[in-house]
Amino acid sequence: MNKRPYLVGISGGSASGKTSFLKALREQFSMQELCMVSQDNYYKLAYEHQKDENGHTNFDLPDCVDLDAFAKDIERLSKGETVYRHEYLFQHENQQGELLTFTPAPIIICEGLFIFYHERIFSQFDLKIFIKAEEELALQRRIARDVAERNISENFVLYQWQNHVKPSYERYLLPFMAQSDMIINNNTHFGTSLTVITSFLKEKI
Repeated sequence: MNKRPYLVGISGGSASGKTSFLKALREQFSMQELCMVSQDNYYKLAYEHQKDENGHTNFDLPDCVDLDAFAKDIERLSKGETVYRHEYLFQHENQQGELLTFTPAPIIICEGLFIFYHERIFSQFDLKIFIKAEEELALQRRIARDVAERNISENFVLYQWQNHVKPSYERYLLPFMAQSDMIINNNTHFGTSLTVITSFLKEKI
């Protein structure tokens, strides 16, 4: 690589549709054109997380994520270095997932809840995208996902939403929406936004 990659940060609230958008964006590029790095693989071990007043682990805090390690790896990718990281296994936090390989590419996409909150990460982005959805819709998406994929009861999903997810969103994510270059309202579809962003990034390669 003869020049610095173009760095894109994509953030947004829980169940705003980031995963669906990122999957669709990934499909528009080859592995040689685009590298995608997720904050999800930088979660600390469960015993390091804070518990709330009822003794429940709160995974929706910046301190739950090794954001310094994330920042260092993004810097390494920007310099043309390959990065290796073990996959984080939700619901199996103390097990080591497979070793993932992140290869430098002209476009580097970084995604996660708290990547805008961490100044060292935020300052690296050339383009900042914030994905949002109406609260009730996001909550229903979260319930559907956690009940089906993570075997969490609906009552506990609601507890987490009110006590962990929503307060964290308002404190650590929402203030950065105004500082984003693009806001995607992902209530029904993101087709137009995907087309615009894809075309823009293709020009950067």
